Amino acid sequence: MAYLTLFLTSFAAATLLPAYSEILLGTLVSQGHPLFWLWFWATLGNTLGSVVNGLIGRQVDRFKHKRWFPVSELQLHKARNRFNRYGQWSLLLGWLPIGGDALTLVGGIMRVPWLNFVVLVGIGKGLRYAFVIWVVLTASG
Repeated sequence: MAYLTLFLTSFAAATLLPAYSEILLGTLVSQGHPLFWLWFWATLGNTLGSVVNGLIGRQVDRFKHKRWFPVSELQLHKARNRFNRYGQWSLLLGWLPIGGDALTLVGGIMRVPWLNFVVLVGIGKGLRYAFVIWVVLTASG
């Protein structure tokens, strides 16, 4: 049950929903659960949550002219230009607590090929969770 909860929390944390998977991960590490499986389920859930952002991003052009759409044409243009400056590699930063979700959304808007999207986002998310595990283990002695 712990792995399912971690997966779902990590998934939600990668979307626009308010969730903090690092706290749960740290708790589970402290409780002595196998580190590889904690890392695996957190990384998988968070990466798949970012895929949802990418899917939403791929739908932006369908709705950008609607009055209710929350982003202006100018904001979209600026986001595309910033993304083009650094390209697909910026998806490695999809783990960032501020702006990471937006990067994965823009990756979808820019129609980054799915394999590249998943691999780059997965590497970034995996490194973040490995770091969280390391911090918890180091702090607990």
